Amino acid sequence: MKGYQQEIIYDQHCELPIYDEVDVLVCGGGPAGVAAAETAALRGQKTLLTERLGFLGGAAVAGYSGTICGLFYCSDRPKEEGPRQAVFGWTDRFYQEMRKRRHVTEPQLYGKTYLVPFDPQGWKEVAEDMVLASGARILYHSAVFGVIKEEDRFIGVVIDTKSGLAQIRAKVLIDGTGDGDLFYRGGLPYTMGDHGHIQNPTMIFRLGGVDVARFKAYWGEDTISPDKVTEKMKMANERKGYRLPRLKTWVYPTNRPGELFMNVTLIEGRDGRPLNVCDPEEHTEAEQVARKQVYEYARFFKEEIPGCEKSFVNDLSCEVGVRQTRSIVGVEQLKNEDVAHARKRPDGIARCPWPIELHDGETPYMFWLLDDYYEIPYGALVPQKGEGILAAGRNICAEHQALASCRVTAQCFGYGQAAGIAADLAIRQGKELRDLKGEEIRGELDREGARLDEG
Repeated sequence: MKGYQQEIIYDQHCELPIYDEVDVLVCGGGPAGVAAAETAALRGQKTLLTERLGFLGGAAVAGYSGTICGLFYCSDRPKEEGPRQAVFGWTDRFYQEMRKRRHVTEPQLYGKTYLVPFDPQGWKEVAEDMVLASGARILYHSAVFGVIKEEDRFIGVVIDTKSGLAQIRAKVLIDGTGDGDLFYRGGLPYTMGDHGHIQNPTMIFRLGGVDVARFKAYWGEDTISPDKVTEKMKMANERKGYRLPRLKTWVYPTNRPGELFMNVTLIEGRDGRPLNVCDPEEHTEAEQVARKQVYEYARFFKEEIPGCEKSFVNDLSCEVGVRQTRSIVGVEQLKNEDVAHARKRPDGIARCPWPIELHDGETPYMFWLLDDYYEIPYGALVPQKGEGILAAGRNICAEHQALASCRVTAQCFGYGQAAGIAADLAIRQGKELRDLKGEEIRGELDREGARLDEG
């Protein structure tokens, strides 16, 4: 980006205070990061997880995505067939623990598939408990400032804390930041959506004081808004002075009484331009626009939607929900056609039945994979250039439309589990991460319950 410094690289002789030296360093505590840290630690590696905020969850919690997406198959007859689980492994372990503690609702209908709404506070609790129980350590309020490299090898990071800068050295680094911050600071190449055009961010909020039974009687069982609501929004924009840029919305009951999760906003610049949230000025504008838009949608629901007459904004996400920013340039790229044709592969380390769900404009583009799934290759986590580092999360190597499918929570858990296994194997075998075979990692994932080789 113009005006900003990409590379902040320290050499091996960095003299900053050493916070710690570990086997595996995971930066970013979202779904991929927590799975990677717990997996590596359970396999015996000294593991540290750093997170810029004061809790785990990433966009799933700070951005209030509010659901575990990507667990279930899609179908032309979803109500008749019910939810059919396609993804297991670490994802299922987390899901079952959330169910045990009653932090999730039952699966709810989303078009041709199902998703699982969760309580963000419960997400924080379960993730933290699982990571700490594995023996991994967590360091909150520590943002990545720079990286430490020895030629092409990443050997640590420099973190920025309230006490100043410090270094952490590691044998393997896992970038779970979502934005590819380690790769970016290390000067590695990356892509950004469709030639710089990325999916719109959103701001999700809770609507309290709702008569949920009356709301559902009007809205229907599908959490995606019915056509009559889209038409009502258009009329409100044209005749009542509303400013509702997104006309196809997604609303679902939470596990709290009288409350709805509202995935309804579409965040653009004040002049209607797409915003790149890796630019601090545009990220700031996104936050400002988002909060105004939340209250506009809340007013519409209160005035126009049955069951919401006494509703109020109960809570907002603490930051805009980001769907897409930087993707690494990997050894292998997940292609749009891999998704469209449900490609299976022997080196696949995660499966995905989630549709292409591309948020760009007033109505998201949807491409459904019916009764099928595709697989993501291990090479999508490995950079073409650079040793000792893996990507895990929405920053993996994928084309624009492919990322609109593979970026969701269930799959990010899977990338984290695969990255944790790869880090362990590379350390134990004395190999480079790029020299590991996806087939070997897949076998280890199956031994840990991923069921990748089951029909």
